[in-house]
Amino acid sequence: MGHSCEIKEMMMMAGYSGQRSDSTHHRLIEFAKTALVKIFIFPYATVSELYCGQVPDVDKWDEALIGHFIGIDVKTSGIAQVREAWESMRKGYTSEFFELDPCTESLESHLQDKCHVADVVCCMQHLQMCFESEEKARILLQNVSSLLKPGGYFFGITPDSSTIWAKYQKNVEAYHNRSTGMKPNIVPNCIRSESYMITFEVEEEKFPLFGKKYQLKFASDVSAETHFLVHFPSFIRLAREAGLEYVEIQNLTEFYDDNRAQLASLISKSGPNLVDPRGRLLPRSLDVLGLYTTFIFQKPDPDMAPPLMTPVLPDGNQTFDEREWQGASWREDEKTGAIDAPSHSLGKINDQKGILGPGPPELRFSDPF
Repeated sequence: MGHSCEIKEMMMMAGYSGQRSDSTHHRLIEFAKTALVKIFIFPYATVSELYCGQVPDVDKWDEALIGHFIGIDVKTSGIAQVREAWESMRKGYTSEFFELDPCTESLESHLQDKCHVADVVCCMQHLQMCFESEEKARILLQNVSSLLKPGGYFFGITPDSSTIWAKYQKNVEAYHNRSTGMKPNIVPNCIRSESYMITFEVEEEKFPLFGKKYQLKFASDVSAETHFLVHFPSFIRLAREAGLEYVEIQNLTEFYDDNRAQLASLISKSGPNLVDPRGRLLPRSLDVLGLYTTFIFQKPDPDMAPPLMTPVLPDGNQTFDEREWQGASWREDEKTGAIDAPSHSLGKINDQKGILGPGPPELRFSDPF
């Protein structure tokens, strides 16, 4: 832990403060990251983190007693300064850093000796940026597969596009219900809550598979961040093409509820006003956590039986209405893809809550489109 503080101090001196906001949003995301690390990381594991940022999660990796860390991020992330500060510290594990963009460059051609060495690959931020195009998403997943050992896991956190799109659809419906007699074809493109604002740049009624841009700004942030909606069926399809099998896509509110007995004390350490005395999420926590989902994939090990089976998903260039995402037929098909959770799991991550990342229950469409 002392080494972690020294690293952060050195980064601050170099102009990379790495200071995290104490907002509800940042505290909840840090909690979710810690929970996933506790589930999937085991002592002496080799971990590769994509888009590790200016200040990787030093404390989390220290506490997890990993054996080796491989950090990968674009040149503009300040990773060169991270490398200098991180590698100057004597830690219980080794580390390497590379200036590469995981969604545009082939890691296999640049990091040949690092192929198939990672026990886990994680992406805790920026996965959604790879969904600007199908090509970028495909390259990212091929890179993940090239880094992972057989049997290894790919996991992380990303905005739950299903939740966001459902909020948008409900916003549109509410607008039209109260705007009788107003100009037709006017679609409100902004979602507001006490904690955040989401703005779509172009109004449309269909959900494209790639390139759907929006702005997300939390109340504590200075400016909005640009994101792209992650179309989960396409995510699963491209992962399978890259040799990765689906395990779970689960909204963070359900992830917490499923593992509340184990995670309540952990979230309490993240600060006050997140849960009630019984460990249940408070309304603001529900609202913020509901914007995010976990994603978990595994690279099959041919020496292990039976092999994993991702459900076959429709292909094509069509666009989807949100209700098409969540039809009963999807949820029936996904049951064929259930696999056992890793032995070190905190809870039943294989309980299928929705292959499409359905978001909080109150936002779900009850009937197929």
